[in-house]
Amino acid sequence: MLRIMKILLVLSVAMWGLLGAFGNISDWSGTTGAVAAATSMSTFDGGSDDWRATTNPVVIIAGAVFIMLLKIITALLCLAGAWRMWTARTSDAAAFATAKTFALTGCAVAIFMLFTGWIVIAETWFELWRSDAMRDVALGAAFRYCGMIGLIALFVGGRDD
Repeated sequence: MLRIMKILLVLSVAMWGLLGAFGNISDWSGTTGAVAAATSMSTFDGGSDDWRATTNPVVIIAGAVFIMLLKIITALLCLAGAWRMWTARTSDAAAFATAKTFALTGCAVAIFMLFTGWIVIAETWFELWRSDAMRDVALGAAFRYCGMIGLIALFVGGRDD
C-alpha cells in the first residue's frame, strides 16, 4: 500500500506540472505579466529606478518560457516515473528503487525551477521580497510548492522494504 501512495504522490506532482503549464499557456499574458512585474521591480517604491530593473521583452519571455517548459518537463518525468514505479510495484526493493529515478528527477526539476526562478532570481536579484503585492502571491506560492514537492521527493525516495 505504501508503494501505491508513493505512486499517487508522484502523479500529484505530474498533475501540478500539467495544470501549471496549461495555466501558463492559456493565460500567457498573466504568465508574462507576473514575470514582468518581478523583473521591472515596479511593485514596490523605488524598485523600477534600480539598475537591475528591466522591461526587456527577451528577459520576460525567457523567464515565462523557463517556467512553462520546466513544468512540462516535471510532468513528463513524473508521469514516466509513476509508470515505472507502477510496473515495479510488486518487484523487490531494489527494482522499485530503480523505478523511482524519473519521478525523483521530475521532482528535482520542479524544485530547481521554483527555487532558482522565484527565490534566487525574483526574490534575491529583483528584490521581490520588498513587494507587498507579490511577496505572498508569487513567493509564498513558490515556497509552498517547493516545500511540498521536496517533502514528496523525500518520502518517495525513502527506502522500501
